[in-house]
Amino acid sequence: MSSQVVVGTQWGDEGKGKIVDVLAEKADMIVRFQGGDNAGHTVIVNGKKYVLHLLPSGILHEEATCVIGPGVVCNPFVLLEEMQQLEEGGLKCDHIVISDRAQMLMPYHRYQDQLEEEAANSKIGTTKRGIGPCYADKYARRGIRFHEFINFETFKVRLKECLDFKNKLFTAVYGAEPMDYDSMVADFEKIHDRIVPMIKETTSMVNKALDEDKTVLFEGAQACMLDINYGTYPFVTSSSPTSAGVTTGAGVAPSRLQTIVGVVKAYSTRVGEGPFVTELLDEQGAWIREHGFEFGATTGRPRRCGWLDLLVVKHAAMLNGLTDIVLTKIDVLSGLDTLKVCTGYEIDGKVYDYIPSDQADVAKAKPVYKEFKGWKEDISKMSSVDELPKECLDYIKFIEEFTNVRVSMISVGPDRVNNIYVHDIK
Repeated sequence: MSSQVVVGTQWGDEGKGKIVDVLAEKADMIVRFQGGDNAGHTVIVNGKKYVLHLLPSGILHEEATCVIGPGVVCNPFVLLEEMQQLEEGGLKCDHIVISDRAQMLMPYHRYQDQLEEEAANSKIGTTKRGIGPCYADKYARRGIRFHEFINFETFKVRLKECLDFKNKLFTAVYGAEPMDYDSMVADFEKIHDRIVPMIKETTSMVNKALDEDKTVLFEGAQACMLDINYGTYPFVTSSSPTSAGVTTGAGVAPSRLQTIVGVVKAYSTRVGEGPFVTELLDEQGAWIREHGFEFGATTGRPRRCGWLDLLVVKHAAMLNGLTDIVLTKIDVLSGLDTLKVCTGYEIDGKVYDYIPSDQADVAKAKPVYKEFKGWKEDISKMSSVDELPKECLDYIKFIEEFTNVRVSMISVGPDRVNNIYVHDIK
């Protein structure tokens, strides 16, 4: 059995898509275990960019089975759009499987997300893709799962029940127009024959692959600080993008998870609302944004940028049980005279060495920084640790020491080949 989990350690956008693509080269199966099309995973191969939202980032490796797991909220229309784009580019998509237990993200979920965000006094900053409302319906036990789509006549009955309920909400609470049942049925009927062949019982499939000593790669979306339980609540996503989410989102026991890779961006970014202790609202932050091309793959929104918050990464290492760190975008920092990393939060005169749960406290925290000397060399073409400047190595070594997790790979550019391997990720 060989299992690998790839998780984000910050607020997302760490470069997980590229790392999954790299590791997927040796995988027999890639499983997306949570989230929806609010994710934006960018993979660059030979200069060509692929932006994925629902499909696992390992989709470019056509010999591996790609599973959309039970923990995913899957918009079938978005899925087909992504598949069409890849197929038009000459890639195959016949190795995609959708769990019959996965939730169907419906058009009314997107409508509800939009209405809720527009009506809220305190904005969460959602992508308005319907993710939160779909997860809410799942836990309220009125969601529609993919196995219910197989029999279309039964599906129409379930859709009528759900849409009647939602239309009462839309009209009575938000004063909005109701959605039309007949047109929605017609839209789903058009895609029925394309979606149904992909629907399979995946829980036994994934466990059987592990039993047969296949290499299974579990891929999450978003990241630890957006976890519904342990992130910057309420400014979080609606699922658990941690290694714990694999057990419920893919249907495997915790004891089956062997290698847990945390992807760490060499500085910090986030999108949406919520506290960001190391945020740089000056020219330095703008410089990082410009040099790192920090704009959302899903929304195009400019990302908030700041120094590396190692308290956040340490938090992720603890929660996920990280065995390895992949450090990304460190090449972006080349040219800076001085670098800073946050090692603690000072709140009302007290220094915290952990992440407080009360976001009102986090919002007033002052970062405790450790400074490092920068480097001028362009490291984007380097291929071994020996080539890296001493100042860069000092920065990496401190990350390892502070988190007590080894840095096994260093990404020095966007393409799948721009990596420096320090240790084997097994």
